[in-house]
Amino acid sequence: MLPDVATLFAPAKLTLSLRVTGVRDDGMHLIDAEMITLNFGDTLEMSAGSGVEYTGTYVGEGDGSDLVSRALALVGAQRQIHVTKRIPPGAGLGGGSSDAAAILRAAGFDDAAAAARIGADVAFCLAGGRARVTGIGELVEPLPYVPTTVTLLTPPLHCSTPAVYRAWDDMGGPAGDNGNDLEDAAVMVEPKLAVWRDRLSDHSGRRARLAGSGSTWFVEGAFPGDHMLVATATR
Repeated sequence: MLPDVATLFAPAKLTLSLRVTGVRDDGMHLIDAEMITLNFGDTLEMSAGSGVEYTGTYVGEGDGSDLVSRALALVGAQRQIHVTKRIPPGAGLGGGSSDAAAILRAAGFDDAAAAARIGADVAFCLAGGRARVTGIGELVEPLPYVPTTVTLLTPPLHCSTPAVYRAWDDMGGPAGDNGNDLEDAAVMVEPKLAVWRDRLSDHSGRRARLAGSGSTWFVEGAFPGDHMLVATATR
């Protein structure tokens, strides 16, 4: 049962590694990924009423078709939701998925397969912590917590996940040499990503890795600097 009034936290997620293992008959890609939740995220204020509104560092618009509204529909509830956005959109950090998962979690909803039908990352965000994620994202296998610190750099670029997967297909399905099969495809879709990758690599002295289908780059370790966000894994 979803409470009438509540304040919910929706943590960012980070895909540490991603392998594409196949394609279903319906065109959906199968993955084998390791994901963690991070210690920053969005805040959702829930009250009586209806509608979704957004404020904060990253502001979007809810029009009834966003993931939060779909989560409310899934649990058969109507609420007014005010979302304070701190997770950048289109960054591969699961902002919308985590917002939806926060609603499901508050309602005591634990059907991962149904959650994944809202969005592929919603199932992991519902579980949180650290996990191996397979299928199209609906199979979530919890893994032991490992203390992890990462430095993130999110460029002012949006990566379309469907476009990145289409590019990966067009490239013949290459295996990435840096833990993420989608890196080369994402850079093909948005070549300016390479500039930001190199900025983080030069700053940290470590090879940056793409988070999911982008656009965020990350390295392990704390390397504070301009446009850099240092975050830690949560349980």
